[in-house]
Amino acid sequence: MNAISPAAVTEAADPGRVVLLTTSHRVAPGLLSWPAWQALHAADQVLCADGAHPQVPYLREAGITVLEAAPTAEELVDACAGGRTVVVVATGEGEPALTDGLARLAGSGRVRMPDLELLPASYDLPGARLLDLVQVMDRIRAECPWSSQQTHKGLAKYGIEEAYELVEAIEDGDRDELREELGDVLLQVVFHARIAEDDAEAPFSIDDVAATLVTKLIHRHPHVFGDETATTPEEVKEHWLRTKAVEKQRTSITEGIPLHQPALALAAKLASRARTASLDIPLPEGEGIGYTLLALAAQAEREGIDPESTLRAAARAYRDAIREAEG
Repeated sequence: MNAISPAAVTEAADPGRVVLLTTSHRVAPGLLSWPAWQALHAADQVLCADGAHPQVPYLREAGITVLEAAPTAEELVDACAGGRTVVVVATGEGEPALTDGLARLAGSGRVRMPDLELLPASYDLPGARLLDLVQVMDRIRAECPWSSQQTHKGLAKYGIEEAYELVEAIEDGDRDELREELGDVLLQVVFHARIAEDDAEAPFSIDDVAATLVTKLIHRHPHVFGDETATTPEEVKEHWLRTKAVEKQRTSITEGIPLHQPALALAAKLASRARTASLDIPLPEGEGIGYTLLALAAQAEREGIDPESTLRAAARAYRDAIREAEG
């Protein structure tokens, strides 16, 4: 390990400067901010405790001498004396031992401390933690005996369960539960995409899934990304259905409606499609509770009410009444 160089004048008036340079492993190494490059080139010394740090080869390629060293707080203060600037390239842990030591020295009042600066050299973009999720999923798929054997069909039931749990969290208004259930739904997407990578005939990845979605969203929002305009939610919905019909080359407004969804939701969806398409189609006549429920679902949709969630709320009230009677 290379030793850091102490300053020639330890009692100088200027105590110098310490720059703790942090980087994100979610950004390609070498892609640093301009203030970071300025600090690195102007520094009297650049230190890094980890010789295998991914940034080090790029810094050296840029002509910066990087010493592999893990100084104590006292050694670092001495190295800065005389107005010198020392840049410490932080490891993944963020150098807690060093920063704690500097804090103790500063609190003691016995040492004149150099200026301390935390300089983020690269930043996480929104969605950066999704990269961590993909990496974790890759490892689980490779090393977990259960996960490595799963298939799309085997996981299908969990997708349905997680979707219902998400709806429950929304209806309960529980923010913590909502965040967790959104994560569980996202897990299903990432898990299925990872399984799809192993398909011998038609593999695709999570990036392919995201790319397909991005293309779809842009194409179906011409009022945002194109020349069309929309000022009301109804106009947006009209744009969406029209572009979707062209994409899918559908001959009926009923195509694409999943028939295995709950019956009330299915009935309301059919009524919504017909109303959006300005089709005045009378409900089929028939006897029995099924036709009555169909009429009620169509009426609810027409009035802007979701019959599924409305019935679920009523069922919860009924559950509470049962529990009260039991108690």
